Amino acid sequence: MTIKAVLFDIGNVLIEWHPERFYDRVIGPGRRKELFAAVDLTGMNEAVDRGANLRDMVYATAEANPDWQDEIRMWHDRWIELATPPIDRSVDLLRALRRGGVPVFALSNFGIQSFELAVTHYPFLEEFDRRFISGHMEVVKPDPRIYERVEAECGLAPQTLLFTDDRADNIAAAAARGWQTHLFTGPQGWADRLVADGLLQPQDAA
Repeated sequence: MTIKAVLFDIGNVLIEWHPERFYDRVIGPGRRKELFAAVDLTGMNEAVDRGANLRDMVYATAEANPDWQDEIRMWHDRWIELATPPIDRSVDLLRALRRGGVPVFALSNFGIQSFELAVTHYPFLEEFDRRFISGHMEVVKPDPRIYERVEAECGLAPQTLLFTDDRADNIAAAAARGWQTHLFTGPQGWADRLVADGLLQPQDAA
């Protein structure tokens, strides 16, 4: 079936997201491992992705873990350093699709305040035709409800949607609803897929 819209995840598809790398640089790998073992930073971040206020959630977690208070607060105070650099080739592909008249949507687990901050540093995040951001939707991938809401709000049949994400569980959940999918492992593979599906010409994907 003809693809009528392409959906991009953001973290590790358009912008690198490696908090561990930031903490390794700032506090050292050994102490970072201790921090991540002692504090459920993943759970904290998932709460933000579900709509919790970034500063409130991070600072509350810091207060609850006084031995790591300064390090945890960095998740808010230096957030943009956790989400860097942009994956330029992927951004080029997004723009090439739009130049070709292909609707391009974002579908990402992302907090409300962190997304607002990201937009100020990465203006290309404003270039999507539609944005489906989990913090605003209060549901995160791979919950089937987020995919169902995308379908309802864009009015397109599942089989006409092509979605790329770097997480296999998110891809599997989309595929279970009938979406066309691509597990993102790098921009070259994604470019090849877009060409194979006739969405880009080879010169536009180069």
